[in-house]
Amino acid sequence: MTVPSLPADPAGPPLHRVLRPRSIAIVGASADPRSFGGFVQANLERFGFAGALHLVSRSSDEINGRSCVRTIDQLPEDIDLAVLAIPESGVPDAVRQLAGRRCHAAVLFASGYAEAGPEGQARQQALADAARAAGILIVGPNCMGFTNLADGVPVTFEPLAARERETRPGVGIVAQSGFMAANLRDALLARGVPVRTVFSTGNEVSVCVEDVLAHFVDDAATRVVTVYAEQLRAPQRFRALAARARAAGKPIVLLMPGRSARAREAAQSHTGALAGDHATACAVLRREAVVVVDSLDELLDVTAILQRHPQPPAGGTAFMTGSGAMKNIALDFAEDLGLPLPALAEGTVQQLRAMLPAYAVAENPLDYTTIGVRQPGLVGELLLTLQGDTHIGNVVLAIPVGPSVAQRDKADHIVPALARAAKPAVLVLTGDDSPVEPFFLEAIRASGVPLFRSAERALRALRQVAAYGEALQRAARAVTPLRPALALPGAVPANGIFAEYQGKRWLAQAGLPVPRGELATSVDEAVRIAGTIGYPVVLKAQASELPHKSDVGGVLVGLADEPALRAGWDRLHASIRRHRPGLTLDGALVEAMGPRGLELVVGAKRDADWGPVVLVGLGGIWIEALKDVRLLAPDLAEEDIVRELERLKAAAVLRGTRGEAGVDFAAVARAVALVGAQMRANPRIAEIDINPLVAYPAGSPQPVLALDALVVATEA
Repeated sequence: MTVPSLPADPAGPPLHRVLRPRSIAIVGASADPRSFGGFVQANLERFGFAGALHLVSRSSDEINGRSCVRTIDQLPEDIDLAVLAIPESGVPDAVRQLAGRRCHAAVLFASGYAEAGPEGQARQQALADAARAAGILIVGPNCMGFTNLADGVPVTFEPLAARERETRPGVGIVAQSGFMAANLRDALLARGVPVRTVFSTGNEVSVCVEDVLAHFVDDAATRVVTVYAEQLRAPQRFRALAARARAAGKPIVLLMPGRSARAREAAQSHTGALAGDHATACAVLRREAVVVVDSLDELLDVTAILQRHPQPPAGGTAFMTGSGAMKNIALDFAEDLGLPLPALAEGTVQQLRAMLPAYAVAENPLDYTTIGVRQPGLVGELLLTLQGDTHIGNVVLAIPVGPSVAQRDKADHIVPALARAAKPAVLVLTGDDSPVEPFFLEAIRASGVPLFRSAERALRALRQVAAYGEALQRAARAVTPLRPALALPGAVPANGIFAEYQGKRWLAQAGLPVPRGELATSVDEAVRIAGTIGYPVVLKAQASELPHKSDVGGVLVGLADEPALRAGWDRLHASIRRHRPGLTLDGALVEAMGPRGLELVVGAKRDADWGPVVLVGLGGIWIEALKDVRLLAPDLAEEDIVRELERLKAAAVLRGTRGEAGVDFAAVARAVALVGAQMRANPRIAEIDINPLVAYPAGSPQPVLALDALVVATEA
């Protein structure tokens, strides 16, 4: 894909002066060690902050051996960062006074802003206006600040234990929730994952997730970016940054709650965010190869794996264990997840047979039996053989913790092999909380190999890693070229909805097969049309104000001859007069009856923030009952659309069951791509809904047919 250029950074200068300040002022410094100001000061001193530290306190002349000034006006000019450890009521004056001292940025912990309802929203707007006028960047409000572990700058009220500065390339964390930022930091550090910077953005008056992401993308030492966001406030900028991160080889792992209605409501009350369409956002972001995860566990696990292998290859998972029971569990769980466990190449099978006992089966998943007890080094050789298979993208090794002597064998022989793997390879130690010897844990952490205590959790994470490898390949393929925009079906109706006959005519021009038929304005004209296309026919009432015709008796099917058509004409119009008195029809659409096939739905909508997205799945009554659909970016190649069709829960139905022939996947993919292309080419098209699109087996005279269509447009 072409990497889009970034819009101007709305936050002004980069965040270098914020994250690596030469000088910090704590406004609201206190001798009380449990105050916010006291915690910040203690953190900075504990980490050995090397810059100038200034304290502003109304009640103290000296704190911890450092002198204080009484007012902000007494501070020196050009301070890089101020920490506002004061109540909300004092913030407006403090911002104005900091502007007079030419302060660059301020961290604001106080709550009571947009998350607190209309009055809080007004306070936040006033704060934003004051900060903009003063030229001061605000981190927060309602945040826990940030911690730069690479440079020893902990600007947070959370008491932190001193630690060595992180010199290794590592993870950058940004979260709108301070709690989540701290949680992610602690969990990753406990695993031995190098974390360089942790940033909490809170309500995002000035500095938002996108600003921090931009910093991480440009920072050579940031290897993976981990994001928790309840709303992405600059969607197109985030997309552009995601493309830049992908070009730089940096994965972005994102958890964005909002799948449920209650989660969307909670996000709004928590950060003042007005949640957009979650499913649409996820579909668009996955197109940019953002790793959108479904749970906090996955956010941590995928980050840990990609920190070690930021450019994983596409391919399925190899699962190896010394237990037949664990092998069977892995088979079931991988199928539930939709995680491929591909067959091994013949060359790999031959290599494995040469190493395994005669009674072991050389396949994936691999049960290498009890050979690991006697020859622990052989387990490592088996693993490296599996990861060398071209069908394999990652490997899971699930083994028991075992007694101390066995743990020593694993630390000496198996862990080094995992560390040498060129592809993502993870270790699962079964037995839940059974104790692991310190030397074994240290060997694992020193190796950087991701450790799990649950095979199911490891497989969930590797499903995301495998999907990311596929997304990288997909993004590298050429974007489906834009087609010339078709003229709209006519003048846009007041409600924006074109009648079915207009929408179908427009889609037919674009190349979508539709039934033969025409609009009739009289019964005699309907009879003429039916005579031309042949009986039986379908009769449908047509008006922009009547998008759901069946609800009011506006659709009659199987009209077998002229008398049936004439009687149907009268019946249809009488039903419309009864249900919608005063409605004037454009006429009635007379169409040939389409043969029976599998009913699908293909649709698209244009999101105000994220742009167009396309939907495909089972149609007819099944769309409401099963909601088995895939949301796709509008520029996917047809081969990628076919892969998405294979991921439907009803994919087996599309392939054909109980003697029924499967549908023409390629023809369905062409129809989906056509809809996506028209959404991209016609910015005024707001929505397209084809339900049903009937699909037929490959080789049919007409492999797909759009039986009903809705097209919605905007005036400008």
